[in-house]
Amino acid sequence: MKTTTNLKFLFTALLVVLFISCKNEANTTEQSEGTTKAASTEAPERQGQAFIEDDGSAPNILQIAIGSPDHTTLVAAVQAAELENALVNAGPLMVFAPTNEAFAALPEGTVDDLLKPENKEKLAFILKHHVTPGNYSKDFLKKFKKLGQASNDYVTVEVKGEDVYIGGAKIIASIPAGNGIIHVVDKVILPN
Repeated sequence: MKTTTNLKFLFTALLVVLFISCKNEANTTEQSEGTTKAASTEAPERQGQAFIEDDGSAPNILQIAIGSPDHTTLVAAVQAAELENALVNAGPLMVFAPTNEAFAALPEGTVDDLLKPENKEKLAFILKHHVTPGNYSKDFLKKFKKLGQASNDYVTVEVKGEDVYIGGAKIIASIPAGNGIIHVVDKVILPN
């Protein structure tokens, strides 16, 4: 009889623990769903890897661009095209980053027009035309004749003395990043 009583007690205790566990899981699910709903209605565009803070790793391409006073137009374009998450990808990536002056050299009104929501796809295509898979130094790029871009198009590589031109844009500086390299260029590289 004692064994039967012990088994009944053990079974009852197990049911109580199971019931409490299920109740806590339901509350956790309800809370997380509520949090998800609140977060998605507040700021749906702030989701993905680009918005995770990580003080332990080397800065990625997006973080470096955001911190550069010479690339505020490029950052605004990346944000308007919603490509932030692409620039924090593990890569390696090479980004040919036009300066603010390079964007200012475009015909008047071009940048403002591209930043409009209705031109998001066109802007994204132009920005992808500035990204190549890989992590090559300026000197190593001298070995190439052309590069395949994330836009599924190609750009030519020209060497003039010590200078390297990508799609007609001169590399004026190179900055290593945690997920690749940024080659600062003096022109916006426009697709054909």
